[in-house]
Amino acid sequence: MSYTSPVSAPRLFFLFRLKPVRLRAFQALLRHIVVICLLVVILYPIAWLFVASLHTGESAALMGVGFNFNHLSLANYGSGLTGSLDFSRLFLNSLLVAVLEVIGALLSCTMAAYAFARLRFPLKGPLFAVLIGALLIPGQVLIVPQFILFYHLGVVGTYIPLVLPHYLGIDAFFIFLEVQFIRTLPRELDDAARIDGCGHVTFLLRVVVPLSLPALATVAMFMFINSWNDLLGPLLYLSNPHLYTVPLGLSEFIDNTGQSSYGGLYAMSFLSLVPVAGFFLAGQRFLVQGIATTGLK
Repeated sequence: MSYTSPVSAPRLFFLFRLKPVRLRAFQALLRHIVVICLLVVILYPIAWLFVASLHTGESAALMGVGFNFNHLSLANYGSGLTGSLDFSRLFLNSLLVAVLEVIGALLSCTMAAYAFARLRFPLKGPLFAVLIGALLIPGQVLIVPQFILFYHLGVVGTYIPLVLPHYLGIDAFFIFLEVQFIRTLPRELDDAARIDGCGHVTFLLRVVVPLSLPALATVAMFMFINSWNDLLGPLLYLSNPHLYTVPLGLSEFIDNTGQSSYGGLYAMSFLSLVPVAGFFLAGQRFLVQGIATTGLK
């Protein structure tokens, strides 16, 4: 019994000839669909938050997961910025704390990372292993000892408990990140700098820091986001409303007595996203470059 192919030879050759083109077009279309779906999923909560912030009174509290464009107003933004909490001051407080913490993290982590990556000293390996092991310790374990320490130092109620630890190198992950980046720098730079008479401080400031800008920008960005979104630290150490940060001020909108202001909460929550988004967009190039090159030879 003879076998007859369902596809003729010329048609089969035509299909094989067009298959790579069709496959590439289908892959491109599939990538665009996936990216658009992910974009919708990511931006939907932000768009919902903005629309909800334009509602006042019960309409803001009763707004469901959908969009309601009836009776929109900017009154929540005005009342939130000039209300009893004065969110303009809270934004400045959060910005001050975040900038101080970023500076402290950059200084302490860069010096510690340079020491682990380039210097030779006793117990270097075990100390680096202890540093990596510190990543496994939950931050909640250190809350009570830190609070007792700062209480006896008499600095509870100020920004010192929030800022000072970052000048002492407590950010083990950022130190590890910078160590991996500095190790990728050629050792010939050390020899050339030593021949030119550079010491460790000069070599660090003039060679390592300029070449490590992607890693430093990554550290600064993550540190800024962590500081800006931190609620537990200000909740523990701050009691003066004039020193409140944005996350702590947002919690004041929720009242157990039933007097919660959801409209103001949505409006100030949306405004609190602006500095983080702006900081991320400004350093996005360094962030991608730092993550892509850290730890790679």
